[in-house]
Amino acid sequence: MMGLNIGVPVASLSAVMLLSGCADTDIPWHRDSQTQRWYTQVQLDEGRQLYTRHCAQCHGQRAQGAENWIKPDAQGRYPPPPLNGSAHAWHHPYPQLVETISQGTQGNMPAWGAMLNEAEISATIAYFQSYWPDRGYQLWLQRHPH
Repeated sequence: MMGLNIGVPVASLSAVMLLSGCADTDIPWHRDSQTQRWYTQVQLDEGRQLYTRHCAQCHGQRAQGAENWIKPDAQGRYPPPPLNGSAHAWHHPYPQLVETISQGTQGNMPAWGAMLNEAEISATIAYFQSYWPDRGYQLWLQRHPH
């Protein structure tokens, strides 16, 4: 009985450590002293260039999305949504944002994984998250703890 009581906490601790390790490898978490967010100014600057080159045509120069993004087109596909914090992007955890950019969607969004590496995708996310109001960013952090 005593061994079981000791084994359960050890097993639980091991599971927590394993899950924590996975989370740390999936998300580049740290709090940058300059930006006060998970990304650095260097990532933000790179993300601005990447976003402008690859994303702005559909999602808008300031990540505002298509004008009628909540209305599906004749094929039932939705136009590109805002990424500036005014729509649902903040509901998605970081790994899902990476996956969406990398693999695209069944709708209109192409897969960028063959053109952008992981660091470039992170920088792109940093750029559009820089438009998120502080309250939205804090809600995102609370909703998707790291």
